[in-house]
Amino acid sequence: MLWLTALVGLIADQVSKVLVVATREGEPPMHVVGRVLTIHVSRNSGAAFSFAPTLTIVFTGIAVAVVVMIARQAARLTSSAWAVALGLLLAGAVGNLTDRLFRAPGVGRGAVVDFIALRHFATFNVADSCLTCGVILVVLLSMRGARLGDEPEATRPAAAAAPPAGRAAPATPATPSGPTQPDTGDAPSPPG
Repeated sequence: MLWLTALVGLIADQVSKVLVVATREGEPPMHVVGRVLTIHVSRNSGAAFSFAPTLTIVFTGIAVAVVVMIARQAARLTSSAWAVALGLLLAGAVGNLTDRLFRAPGVGRGAVVDFIALRHFATFNVADSCLTCGVILVVLLSMRGARLGDEPEATRPAAAAAPPAGRAAPATPATPSGPTQPDTGDAPSPPG
């Protein structure tokens, strides 16, 4: 699930970037939803949403670290929700890392292609969207107590031996260890 999510996200990111660079770069903004949503190609040397454009090499290193960390966690995953969350993070990190490695001005310093422009917000791409959705899902899973290696605490079945709330466990009858004698209140008399 992790690798499939990452692959779908990465393909969507890279194909969309190739298409907009080939058809829209240098063109005026294309209005998709009035002036609220436009397609306008720009290059971003910073982090998501054009943050810190002078730290391109730092963000390249962070992206590599994220990819390595997620790849190391992949073997521990048994939760499909965590697999999707980490797959989205991996797609976003690799999508933008690909731009940083293979686009101008050079290896590790390449500018990321952004093209989805929301009015009064920022210009971003599919990889940024994957990262944002992945982070939101990680926060939600963490708040629910979900773990990477198993299901959330809330969905685990209760222990079979525990009695239902408000009831005591049934008593088991004692088994006598020898012959029983009626209790007469007197001490038994010694033999013969």
